[in-house]
Amino acid sequence: EKDDLNTQIDKLWREVNALKEMQALQTVCLRGTKAHKKCYLVSESTKHFHEANEDCITKGGTLAIPRNNDETNTLRDYAKKSMPRVSEFWLGINDLINEGKFVDVNGMVLQYFNWDRAQPNGGKRENCVFFSQSSQGKWVDEVCRTAKRYICEFLIP
Repeated sequence: EKDDLNTQIDKLWREVNALKEMQALQTVCLRGTKAHKKCYLVSESTKHFHEANEDCITKGGTLAIPRNNDETNTLRDYAKKSMPRVSEFWLGINDLINEGKFVDVNGMVLQYFNWDRAQPNGGKRENCVFFSQSSQGKWVDEVCRTAKRYICEFLIP
């Protein structure tokens, strides 16, 4: 009987935590924008690439990783609306491990690229990628220790 109660308690805790997670996501989606099974939330402050990614992970997401033109356009419009005077936002893309091989922050190979003209051009010095509003959401490689705004991405079920 005691085991049965413990099993029920465990199950309830899991349900409570799942509900908390869903609620957190909904508040994120309400504060940010929602599109294509993802929510995006722009940062209140600027951070280096790694700090920005850590912040997104703490909130339950990652730095935004646009996977196609639709997502790029969603990000561009959302960023323009919420931060009209900011033109650069970190994305969850880098080539820190293997120079010239850009992957997402989960280490997955990218199927979609949106480089600006003459980019990437930083060689071993510029290993992190930002999204440039001034060039309609094109990507530029940059020194990771530069402080920028960033956009977190959350996958929604």
